[in-house]
Amino acid sequence: MTKLHKPKSWESVALETLATLTLGGDWGKEAEFESEDYALVLSIRGAEIRHWSENKGSTASLRKVKKSSLASRLLKGGDILVEISGGGPDQPVGRTVLIDKSVFAYAPNTPKISTNFLRLLRTCEEIDSSFLNHYLQYFYKSGEISAYQAGSNNLRNLKFNDYLGLQIPLPPFREQHRIVAKIEELFSELDKGIENLKTARAQLKVYRQALLKYAFEGKLTEKWREENKDKLGTAAALLKRIQLERAQRYQQQLADWEAAGKRGTKPKAPKTLPPKTAEDLAELPELPKGWGWFKVADLANVSGGLTKNPKRNIFPIKRPFLRVANVYANRLELDDMHVSGVSETEIERVILVKGDILVVEGNGSVDQIGRVAIWNGAIDECVHQNHLIKARPLNFVCSEFILHFLMSELGRKFIVRAASSTSGLHTLSISKVESLFAPLCARAEQDVLLNELSVKLSLVDQLEQTIITSLQQAEALRKSILKKAFSGRLVPHDPHDEPASALLARIKAEKSAQPQGKKARK
Repeated sequence: MTKLHKPKSWESVALETLATLTLGGDWGKEAEFESEDYALVLSIRGAEIRHWSENKGSTASLRKVKKSSLASRLLKGGDILVEISGGGPDQPVGRTVLIDKSVFAYAPNTPKISTNFLRLLRTCEEIDSSFLNHYLQYFYKSGEISAYQAGSNNLRNLKFNDYLGLQIPLPPFREQHRIVAKIEELFSELDKGIENLKTARAQLKVYRQALLKYAFEGKLTEKWREENKDKLGTAAALLKRIQLERAQRYQQQLADWEAAGKRGTKPKAPKTLPPKTAEDLAELPELPKGWGWFKVADLANVSGGLTKNPKRNIFPIKRPFLRVANVYANRLELDDMHVSGVSETEIERVILVKGDILVVEGNGSVDQIGRVAIWNGAIDECVHQNHLIKARPLNFVCSEFILHFLMSELGRKFIVRAASSTSGLHTLSISKVESLFAPLCARAEQDVLLNELSVKLSLVDQLEQTIITSLQQAEALRKSILKKAFSGRLVPHDPHDEPASALLARIKAEKSAQPQGKKARK
């Protein structure tokens, strides 16, 4: 963080000097615990900080703590909570929130405290705690908070004693109020703009899904079908084409296997396509004339990948290794690629070919289960992880056609239902992916549909990128406002204000006069 300019009437002071109390929280016992020595409280956790502006601690956990503990830890308006544990690689520890009157509006008769993963910081009366909290948040977002962290990659702790030595720019008391008022005025306007941008982004997501629904109901190519009836064909013709190409692909695989000295597993003959059941027919939406519903197994060869284990390190054949971490929704991130050993007998099965559809097998989040992307051939002879299921479409089936359907609302519904289990976990398998239904039409119509869809989705992508850029600019503006605030350039200085030096001298004198036992506890 660039060193801030300090006006003459300001001072620079350690955070510890401005605090009258710094105290750890209490997690206590479960709410059902019964004892006259314990009281029911709402304990604010680090989990509440992420959505603090929306929930203001209303999602805090009900706990029981000793009444003697509650007396010293009871939160008051103006208190600041500092996160001291729980950060990670993507979320540094050290976030702060201000306890204001809105926190007490929820369950007003239930006392509020913080968990032991947070530290209560209470300021002197002559310090505007809103001003201090704004500065602590500004410091956190500057990235310099990383110098105050310790611990492993997965769990970071704040070196709180060092943090208390953080130098705070201190303006005169009245100027603190003026700065806070101006920040909140500007942030209020900024937040309205951000809310509008987020609403627009959400509407784009709805429009994207509506567009996909429209496409796979055949409405996007309705006019084309009217003008090209000779190119439509029938669902029965599609079925014959599928059967023929599956047989041809099998014969080619068999010939390749024999030419390679019958190395590896012998290719299996394609299974007979089972007819759709009455249950299937009742559930599947009606399609335009010439379209048909087919299972993914009918339209593509589906297979798994490599299980990564230490034994592969000694294999002489090494290949680039695509993992779940590289595959996002209709997007690949190939900056962080691994390498894996591969045996001669398995390499043909796991090698990726441009146009392969990749399906993520499992994820803790239902929204992320079965996310799909298409292999773009950017890396030669790349193989893939077993947690990525590969579907290689028949020649007359466009990979993008299947991909866009699987990303549609109906396609997502099929995926989530297939991934569900009685255990509550969500995971896919080769057989589950094979059993998914997808619509299909003649190749000529697939091409027209994808061209139309590409034009419309590219406009959506452009609008979404504009919104993302605007949100980034809004965040940059927020930082700029805070930088001006803490450099003394956001509001005018009043020469009649008592200088911060006098304020600081009074604070130090008052703290020195306190009995030793009443000084700030850490």
